[in-house]
Amino acid sequence: DSGGLTAHAVHASSAALRAELEGSRLGPEAIAAEARDDVAQLPPPLRRVAERLGATGVLQLPVLDGDAVVGSLELLRRRGSFGDRDRRLAAAAAGEVALARRAFGEGDGSTRALPDLLELAGDALAAGTDEARAADGVAALAAEATGARACLVWRYEPQGPVLAALSGSALETAAALEAVARARGGQASLALEPLDDGALVTLQLGEPPQGALQLLLPEEPGPDDALLDRLGIFAVRAAHALRAGERRQTLAVELERTRALLTIVGQAIAQLSLSHTLDTAIQHVSDLLGAERLAVYLGEEGRLEPAAERGLTGPHVRVAERLLELLLGPARGRGLLGIPYAATDARLRAVQDVLEEIGLEAAIAVPLRAREELIGVLAVYPEAGRALTENEEALLLALAAQLAVAVENARLHEQTKRADDERRLALDAEREASRRLRALYEISRTFSESLSLEQTLEAVTRTIVDTLEVDAASLRMPDARGAVLEPVALHVRDERLRESLTAILSVPQPLAPVAPQAFRSGHAMMLDPRSAKALGSAHEALVPFLERGSSAAVIPLATQAEILGTLTLLSLDPDRPVAGEVLEAASTIAGQAALALDNARLYQQQKQFADSMQRSLLPRSSPQVRGLDVGAVYASSARMDVGGDVYDFVELADGRLAVVLGDVTGHGVDAAADMAMAKFVFRSLAREHPEPGDFLQAANEVVLEEIAEGKFITMLYVTADGASGELACASAGHPPPRIVRGAAAPEPLGVRGLALGIAEQQDYPAEHVRLEPGDAAVLFTDGLLEARRDGELYGEERLDAALAANASLAAEPLAQAVVEDCRAFAGELADDCAVVVVKRA
Repeated sequence: DSGGLTAHAVHASSAALRAELEGSRLGPEAIAAEARDDVAQLPPPLRRVAERLGATGVLQLPVLDGDAVVGSLELLRRRGSFGDRDRRLAAAAAGEVALARRAFGEGDGSTRALPDLLELAGDALAAGTDEARAADGVAALAAEATGARACLVWRYEPQGPVLAALSGSALETAAALEAVARARGGQASLALEPLDDGALVTLQLGEPPQGALQLLLPEEPGPDDALLDRLGIFAVRAAHALRAGERRQTLAVELERTRALLTIVGQAIAQLSLSHTLDTAIQHVSDLLGAERLAVYLGEEGRLEPAAERGLTGPHVRVAERLLELLLGPARGRGLLGIPYAATDARLRAVQDVLEEIGLEAAIAVPLRAREELIGVLAVYPEAGRALTENEEALLLALAAQLAVAVENARLHEQTKRADDERRLALDAEREASRRLRALYEISRTFSESLSLEQTLEAVTRTIVDTLEVDAASLRMPDARGAVLEPVALHVRDERLRESLTAILSVPQPLAPVAPQAFRSGHAMMLDPRSAKALGSAHEALVPFLERGSSAAVIPLATQAEILGTLTLLSLDPDRPVAGEVLEAASTIAGQAALALDNARLYQQQKQFADSMQRSLLPRSSPQVRGLDVGAVYASSARMDVGGDVYDFVELADGRLAVVLGDVTGHGVDAAADMAMAKFVFRSLAREHPEPGDFLQAANEVVLEEIAEGKFITMLYVTADGASGELACASAGHPPPRIVRGAAAPEPLGVRGLALGIAEQQDYPAEHVRLEPGDAAVLFTDGLLEARRDGELYGEERLDAALAANASLAAEPLAQAVVEDCRAFAGELADDCAVVVVKRA
């Protein structure tokens, strides 16, 4: 009326700010016909509030009645500005303020029929209110609608009426409480008591009453006053609102507890961890029941053991065991035991000393059963007098049932996981043992199959490193004088360490002053800095490694008669020491290695003797014939026995060169004797029977008389004329020679015939061919073609390829190239191999 504005409604995030603004006034300058959104445009009181808030967004909208400005709506926001959507919503709110003013006020000076405010308030309650503030809403609406100076809402509890809400001026609570008590004891739903300055109306809320509504009216209503009837209707609406609010609160609590239950179950299922499941359950039960002391006990070998606990010390297990006895006895049917006052309850008399020691005032216990089997108990120790509501009991029983299942599942999972881990460890151990057994088998096979000393030495160190996963192994053997152990083989696992470890482990080991008996004992010696220094310079370089946690050992390789060598092992990783099973396995391998080394040495000696004997039967040099380039290569097998390959040359009277290449069946001394015979036959018959066919016929008759039954000789006989290039060849069961002509593919000569010493009166037709300059005839024994790798033969195709690739070489280099190609394919030769090349110069 004065042209200013008075605050009629305030909502603020701060109670202090709300109190400051309620009832405040703004001068005429605050009235604006258009919206304002700038702090500088606001009237001073609002501007000060905005500045104090640090508001970044402001909006002042006019409330219009027609074209007249009758009020304003102010919005202030700390963060962000107001957008178009905010403006539309604010404009709608300002429009509703205008409608409310028109409905309830007298802004235009005319008299309007006021609506029934109690009816509107009841409708508002029926429409819904915040369940957490239902009583406050009832009190505020009732006071506003009736004009009461004060309004009180009481809630009936077992211990008596409890004030739930108050609106308006203060009222002496004691007097109001007495009035509520009198009204509650009466029969009427409404009680009216006159006061000096008005009247106190008390209405019962609900049937049966769940509370009461008290109004302090400025005047006492008459018996026929319509206000009393309207208050009765409002009381029904208010009772309904209060019941709905309580129900919503109860549902909210139940929902929260159900969520907690689902959380426990969900986390238990997800984690499948017993400790995590129990810790989660303890946390949520503590939150739900407001208890600081509780525990889950599980049965272990007929006794209870605390599996998870909170706020407990001392022998509280005794209390749990007593609670479990009661659960299995008198409380069996109910499934839950609650003792509000533990100190005075006769059922806990046996554990009163523990209750006093720990300070337990009350107890709640629920058994944990999984598939009808008792696995433990959940015990809560709240404050004295704490009793569970029906909802709490139901929830606790449900939680205990789910917790028992989760605990049992977690237990089974952990047992299964433990069993799996044990099985995995056992399987790993079996695999490791199997791997070592396979490795030992491979070692034994390798040692037994390879009679090469060099290969055996390399195999020992490589196998030790690969099988036992040590970092390096060094093998030393006595020198020629037996005074020093010299390094003969070394293997390093990590290529990056090869150079440095080779330098350290390649130092010779003097046998003096170290007594040979120390090595002859056959026992492995673990090295420490002191013992490494005692062994001398060969192991003294290991001292810095040993001082930093590395480990090393020396294993003797010895027979009863002599020291064959020593095996030094080094592991740089402290977590993989050379000790225990590793050292035991290394000693086993060393024992096999000692035997293999001894055999390899003997074999080497005997092989040298056999090679010397065999080579004594072969020509010492190639013949020098005009117009011909002759070369020969003999490669002995890896076997110790003397082979049966023989070749020889004789220069005939007419200037031709006669060449013979044969292969005697068998090995050893008998084969050597037959080789000598074949050489004698060639030498004695070649000049009398120079032509290939005649020579083989005559040789066959001699061999039949001289060779043992069941034995035979394959042979090629070739004559070559250096002047004309004419070459004649006959074969007695021997692979035909290859004719190599420059870039052309090698071709075999078509010669054939029965091996010598099988049948009488055999014909051996000869083949003739002309060698042009640079052409060559290549003769070879079957040891070349039958060389194998993994069951695959070297064969004619590889031979022809090697001949074509090296056709330009001289005779001896060509023969050498063929033999080397065969070695590269097969490795060790299982049979002797001889190659003779006759090339026209």
